[in-house]
Amino acid sequence: MMKFKPSLTLPPWRFLVVIGVLAICCVAISWRIVELHVLDDGFLKGEGDKRSVRHTVIPAHRGLITDRHGEPMAVSTPVLTLWANPTQLIGHEARWPELARALGTDPATFAERLKANASREFIYLRRHMTPQDGEKVVALKIPGVYSIEEYRRFYPTGEVAAHLVGFTNVDEAGQEGLELTYNDWLQGVPGKRQVLQDRRGRLIKDVQVVSNARPGNDLAMSLDLRLQYIAHRELREALKQFGAKAGSAVLVDIRTGEILAMANHPSYNPNNRSNLKPDMMRNRALIDVFEPGSPIKSFTVAAGLMSGRYQPTTVMDTRPGTMRVATMTVRDFRNYGMLDLSGVILKSSNVGVVKIALDIGAESIYQLLHQLGFGEYTGLGFPGESTGSLPARRRWPPVETATLSYGYGLSVTATQLAQAYATLANNGRRLPLSLLKVDQPQMGEQILPEDVSKQLLTMLRGVVDGEGGTGSRARVPGYQVGGKTGTVHKSIAGGYAKDRYRSVFAGIAPISNPRFAAVVVIDEPSKGDYYGGLVAAPVFGEIMSGALRLMNVTPDDLPALQQVELPPAKPEEGSRG
Repeated sequence: MMKFKPSLTLPPWRFLVVIGVLAICCVAISWRIVELHVLDDGFLKGEGDKRSVRHTVIPAHRGLITDRHGEPMAVSTPVLTLWANPTQLIGHEARWPELARALGTDPATFAERLKANASREFIYLRRHMTPQDGEKVVALKIPGVYSIEEYRRFYPTGEVAAHLVGFTNVDEAGQEGLELTYNDWLQGVPGKRQVLQDRRGRLIKDVQVVSNARPGNDLAMSLDLRLQYIAHRELREALKQFGAKAGSAVLVDIRTGEILAMANHPSYNPNNRSNLKPDMMRNRALIDVFEPGSPIKSFTVAAGLMSGRYQPTTVMDTRPGTMRVATMTVRDFRNYGMLDLSGVILKSSNVGVVKIALDIGAESIYQLLHQLGFGEYTGLGFPGESTGSLPARRRWPPVETATLSYGYGLSVTATQLAQAYATLANNGRRLPLSLLKVDQPQMGEQILPEDVSKQLLTMLRGVVDGEGGTGSRARVPGYQVGGKTGTVHKSIAGGYAKDRYRSVFAGIAPISNPRFAAVVVIDEPSKGDYYGGLVAAPVFGEIMSGALRLMNVTPDDLPALQQVELPPAKPEEGSRG
């Protein structure tokens, strides 16, 4: 009987099914590979980077602020800022006291702060430590404590130029002064560095610099630090001597319009602002306004000369030392009798300038004062600068005409007054003021005729050097100096205070070839003297003396050399004669 063996050959359709399944698997696997490595590459890489790749900031160096000779007035120094990840540090409570002592903080306060921020991943421990102190804390190797390299602003000149330079906040953003005005210019652009970190924030690898930090631009000021120190010192001593409330001094280079010194008191130390008061921060030379008083008489006389109705030799009758203008009585210090125009300036006669003003009209005086820059910004761009007040009238009543002529009824800043006197000294040409170093001076605008300017300079010299002049204490040996004193009653609600004054001196030197103009304002001297010639003029003299000598200005008031017969020279010891 025959036996049949079963056939091992699979049906064709089953083979095809197996092959098809395998092909589908290969296609699926290939598609997934393409999807992961091509289509979703950016997404997956991004997800991976989120867990390990970090970008840290490369701090940018803020630009230097220097004086005109390159002496630093504001610099950025490298410091370390310490921060912590509380989620990591919270588990190492035994080391908290050690860390607190290293940071110089109270352990109990530190522990309380850390517990209050236990769920956060970033808190500052201490900002702007010196690299040496910061490295000591980092060397403790306490888990969760890290450091960041930053910069801190430092001011080498301290309180001497604080009102001008200003200061930055803890993030090096300008807050006051030129630091604020030129913040965009000084501030650098931070860079970016790519690093690998583990899940606890520890650095694994410094991968690459994504973008380099771009340092800020340097700023060269017009100030001469030597002159700034002199102005600061002399102003401080005057305030102590006369018990004054405050003071300002401004020194201008007539040929360029550069401000070489601008000092204010009281001042503050921008490196330590723990006891800083708002009153100490004001740049009074640019912000505080006051009625200038007698220094305006120079421009009233100038308006009279420009009218053609007056000459320096024109005689004015100021008798009997008083004059009735509507409901007001104008008074001189005493009866000066007959005075020429030079005498009106020399004696500071209120009666004399009022007669000029009533004759030529207030409009011409107003127009001249406006062209000199009163009642408008100086163009320095300093934050908070005041414009003062120069009232415009369609019709000027006699009383307002009279008060305008001798410096009441308007308000100015010390800087505006300094610019006006600089214009007077610069052959009547007004130059824009600058707190930055000027390489190429501008042409400026002609305000006063040159002959009027020279006539006034001669008159102003008489105030300082002439017999009976009110500004004799502003003299500088070896130089011809001119100027105008002012003693101004301070305005209060309802009128003027009888026993509160501002002492003012505005002047120019040397008269033969003017180089500098300066204004000194002393607010409320309380110890005896309060006249501008006694209080402000000596400060002007010291500041101007320093400027003339340090800037090598040739003396123009030296006495003739006298021939002196010298004794015969003796032979030196040991010689044979």
